[in-house]
Amino acid sequence: MSSHQVLTGFHAVVARLRHAPESVKELYVEASRRDKRMQAFIQQAQNAKVRVLPVAPDRLDGLARGARHQGVVALAEPHLLAADVDEVLDTLEDKGQVPLLLILDGVTDPHNLGACLRTADAAGVHAVIAPRDRAVGLNQTVQRVACGAAETVPYIMVTNLARTMRQLKERDLWLVGTDDEAEQGMHQVDGRRAMAWVMGAEGEGMRRLTRETCDELVTIPMLGSVESLNVSVASAVCLYETVRQRQV
Repeated sequence: MSSHQVLTGFHAVVARLRHAPESVKELYVEASRRDKRMQAFIQQAQNAKVRVLPVAPDRLDGLARGARHQGVVALAEPHLLAADVDEVLDTLEDKGQVPLLLILDGVTDPHNLGACLRTADAAGVHAVIAPRDRAVGLNQTVQRVACGAAETVPYIMVTNLARTMRQLKERDLWLVGTDDEAEQGMHQVDGRRAMAWVMGAEGEGMRRLTRETCDELVTIPMLGSVESLNVSVASAVCLYETVRQRQV
C-alpha cells in the first residue's frame, strides 16, 4: 500500500478510471451510501472492470489519512503522463501544435497547485513545470482540488528550473514572466508563438534567477485596491489571453 498513490473524492477517482483504469488496484466506497451519484460511480467502475469494495466510514478515513474523500478512496499505481519536457515538446512537434506551457516557481500550497492544474487543463496547456526543491507534489489535496486535471496535464518537476528554462529557450519557446514593476502589460504579449507563462507564488513571487531567465516581463492590470492576485487566478488571466489570441 505504501507504494500506491491514494486518490480521494469522486472527481479524482473518476478521472483516473477514465484515463488509466488499469492503474487502479483497489477501490473502496462507503457501504452505507446508496444515492444516485454513488450508484453511477460504482457502475462506471464496474464498466472499467475495477472491483469495488464497500467498507465502513472509519476504514475510508484511515485510507484517506485525513483527506476529504466523499465516501470514495482508490489506491492506484502512479500515472505518469510525460517523463520530461523534451518528450512533451517532441510530441507537439510531431503533431504540428504550438506549445503552451505554465512554469510555477515557489508554489507550495496544494490548493493553489490544484487550481493551477485545473486552469491549465481548461486553457489547453501542454505541461506544467515546477522545481523539485520549492514546490508541492501531486498529493491527495492537489488531486482533489484539480478535479481530474492532474490526470490530463503533465506536471513535471525538474531539478534545476533555470536550466530547464534555458533549454526551453533553445527550443524556441518565449518565456514570459509576470512582475508588478514591469513596464509592459500582459496584453502586449504575442501569445500565438510557442511560449511559456512563468508565475511565482503570491507574496514572494519568482526567484531572482527565474526572473532573469525570462525573455520578457509583463504586468497584469490591477485597477482596484488589492496589490496582487492568487497565483491560480493570475495564471488563468494570462493563459486565457493566450487562448483568446490563438482563436482569432
